[in-house]
Amino acid sequence: MDLTPPAPKAPHMHKLTPKLRLTSLLLTLALSAQSLHANDELLPLWPQHAPGESTMDEGRTLPFRETETPRVTRITDITRPAITIHPASQPNGMAVLILPGGAFRRVVTDKEGSEIAAWLNQHGITAFVLRYRVVDRDVQEPWKKPLQDAQRAISLIRSRASEWQLNPNRIGVAGFSAGGQAAARLLCAGQHRSYPASDTVDQQSPLPDFGLLIYPWNLWDEKSAGLLPELTVDASCPPTFLVHTHDDRASSLSSVMFYARLRQLNVPAELHVFETGGHGYGLRPVAGSQVSSWTTAAENWLTRRMAAR
Repeated sequence: MDLTPPAPKAPHMHKLTPKLRLTSLLLTLALSAQSLHANDELLPLWPQHAPGESTMDEGRTLPFRETETPRVTRITDITRPAITIHPASQPNGMAVLILPGGAFRRVVTDKEGSEIAAWLNQHGITAFVLRYRVVDRDVQEPWKKPLQDAQRAISLIRSRASEWQLNPNRIGVAGFSAGGQAAARLLCAGQHRSYPASDTVDQQSPLPDFGLLIYPWNLWDEKSAGLLPELTVDASCPPTFLVHTHDDRASSLSSVMFYARLRQLNVPAELHVFETGGHGYGLRPVAGSQVSSWTTAAENWLTRRMAAR
């Protein structure tokens, strides 16, 4: 399905049978594996040091976990944030910045990065996977540097929209787990940049045009039984698509509360809560769960974003 403004007889992936949907997902994973190294060149967000940094380390890859099949790539100790570029072969002008998860200590660059990019590419969407700054230890406000990096990345993509055949008004964000929290903060920050502007890139808006929050981690504040106090959702928040599972230990109330606030403000939004599926699945099927079908709903939602004025 091409995410161009819908024609009356355009095909829709929600008509696929479960077997064909699984085949499509497996094809996406295969395409991701084939293109990973080809698209792995890093484009730094800043020409020199990122705000507050004294080093420029691209990070180190942690050993694979023997229990995981397929494998999952985790990178940590990143002080020079960068994006990898995944262009669509038939671009429709839409772009998505992908913020992988990793508990703000690691960045999962394949399961929640390049595999998501390959799926988006199939629908004409150019994707950018963000390797935001993380360290493999506890720090105060671990979300702050990922937020800065996400804002800079959105501005950088807009500043080069013509070069990459993009519509600067069709640039979104997709965040997973901890990356989902950073993406939620990005959507709520509006035009308030969380670091001092330094060059012409920072003259571009840091606010995405839409957002996908996929099992966002810890948006819910248990003490207040509401959203985190610093998450100010107002009417300027972009349209948002949310996915969670009822059995996720990183409570689905994060997505439910965020959606409820958007609904109160009449901001376009869509919420899907599956009974089972857990956390951290990306596109990968989960035994006994239909959660991997979230992509079908997301494709239809993205089509509407493409047609929106």
